[in-house]
Amino acid sequence: MPRPDSVPDPATLSPSEAGPGSSLPLRGLTVLAVEDSRYASDALRLMCQRSGARLRRAGDIAAAETHLRLYRPDVVIVDLGLPDGRGEDLIARLAAARGWAVILATSGDPAGQAAALAAGAAGFLEKPLPSLAAVQAMILRHLPDAPLRAPAQGGAVTPDPLALADDLRAAQAVLAGDPGAAERAWIEGFLAGIARQTRDGGLAAAARGLREPGSPTARLAGVLADRIARGAGFGPGSALQGRV
Repeated sequence: MPRPDSVPDPATLSPSEAGPGSSLPLRGLTVLAVEDSRYASDALRLMCQRSGARLRRAGDIAAAETHLRLYRPDVVIVDLGLPDGRGEDLIARLAAARGWAVILATSGDPAGQAAALAAGAAGFLEKPLPSLAAVQAMILRHLPDAPLRAPAQGGAVTPDPLALADDLRAAQAVLAGDPGAAERAWIEGFLAGIARQTRDGGLAAAARGLREPGSPTARLAGVLADRIARGAGFGPGSALQGRV
């Protein structure tokens, strides 16, 4: 399976090259995903590719601010739980600056929607992400030239399983470093989101075990090692091949 950097720039594709019946409703847009999960980012990358948009990714708030000093994307999609802070704080700063076409929030915790909207997000995408058509519709709803764009298309996407492996190894590395309370909270939320996307109840239960400071990490470390060792069910037909 090709890695993300081997995929052609969707802005250069004609509708016929992008796929039969593709209307590329987001063609010409640049989307910045402020997202710590490579697996979730790959789902967005595929959605953008099939819609005609370019996707750039920042893994945390610091990286996002570097991106935003250099260019102004048309759409910013901000995950609420990030390794170096809360996504709501970044959303509030972007909303206060004004001039951004679309600011959206995303999270595996539906309870985050109210805080994201209060911070200034125009919309909220709950993980697992909805259908391609629903994501397109959310973005188009807030574009000034939406009436001139082609109707949204449906379809599902299957992210690169190697991106999921990257996520599990990243959590494993942080866990191995005797994480403090803030890092434990991030790992729990990060893995809870992955567990929702992949429908992995065992991973979700193990991640919840980090809620109490000082709680043992051995169980979660064992679950991560198991998922990595057996490929986390990455093959076709696995539980990971559903909605993302």
